[in-house]
Amino acid sequence: MFVMNLKKRIISCAVLLLLLALVCLIGLFKQERLPVMGKELKLGDAKKIALTFDDGPHPYYTEQLLKGLEERGAKASFFITGQNVEAYPEIVKKIHEDGHLIGNHTYSHTQLTSRNQEKFKEEIIKTNEVIKEVTGEDTIFVRPPYGSWNKEFEKELNMFPVLWTIDPLDWCSSDVSCIVKNVCAKIEENDIILMHDQYKSTITAALKIVDELQNEGYEFVTVDELMFD
Repeated sequence: MFVMNLKKRIISCAVLLLLLALVCLIGLFKQERLPVMGKELKLGDAKKIALTFDDGPHPYYTEQLLKGLEERGAKASFFITGQNVEAYPEIVKKIHEDGHLIGNHTYSHTQLTSRNQEKFKEEIIKTNEVIKEVTGEDTIFVRPPYGSWNKEFEKELNMFPVLWTIDPLDWCSSDVSCIVKNVCAKIEENDIILMHDQYKSTITAALKIVDELQNEGYEFVTVDELMFD
């Protein structure tokens, strides 16, 4: 009798362990995943995007933008000209101290052409120097004005070009709702948004974009997180 009861208990335990294993296995198969950049993203994970600003800093609007980003816990990337670094060093320091990325946008917003290769390189080098003087750190990221770039410069200057995937044309429109729509209607994970912190309408639109897309589960990060993570 004792042996039979023992056998029944062993069988019952085995059945329970088997059922438990099946439940766990079913749970694993039911876990939904989304593909992203060759990796698997579990539902609930934040979708990363980058907000970038060219031509700054502006003596007034950039500080408004920094305050709004801080309130929302959002990070951005600022591609600044050497001239403006020299004109507004305290704002550049603030950008750096707030944890945003600072990149090179040439010294005087020079567009690269076949005739000004050396001048363009000189502007990149000079801007790197003035950025380091203010922040104490080197930058390896460059946003070439108008997207004009020579791939050979990447090795020669040790710089990574950062272009964009969404351009809401904020520099030629003061219609905030139109700027917001042009971004939010197209946005996808890993997008890089191009904007300019020289305009009041851009600052208003940018913060509305952050609000809307954070509510949709997006996380605003610096461009290096998209490029190297």
